[in-house]
Amino acid sequence: MICLKPGQRTRLIYRMRIYRRRKNERKGFNESDYARLLDAAHQQLGGPIVLIWDNVNTHVDALMRSLIDTRPWLTVFSLPTYAPELNPVERVWSHLKRGLGNLGPGTLDDLAAVIRSRLKQMQYRPKLLDAFLTHPGLITHPRST
Repeated sequence: MICLKPGQRTRLIYRMRIYRRRKNERKGFNESDYARLLDAAHQQLGGPIVLIWDNVNTHVDALMRSLIDTRPWLTVFSLPTYAPELNPVERVWSHLKRGLGNLGPGTLDDLAAVIRSRLKQMQYRPKLLDAFLTHPGLITHPRST
């Protein structure tokens, strides 16, 4: 999540899931994973959240809708169907993947450690995060903080 709060630097809040191809293991986040991420963001940011996200099936299903409805501090808007150019988080992944092109990790855990490290580095680059928001027009000018 790329987070904006008036008077503060732009922030990146993330969680990772490592898919190990085990039987009945889910590849991506489920509704409770998203709920935990949103709850953590709410606590870190200390205020209401306006969330703009894409139409991934877990974002729009009935269980997620009920989880959203139990959080009065959360307002959700959906991007149009298949509009990655409007989603600033797509820029985060693109930026991250560009730096992994020639990487040859020995194990999945090695790769996960590199990804965590690079995401952590991005957390301390608010101007880069602002650029991810500026590109789709979510903010019209970068902040000076």
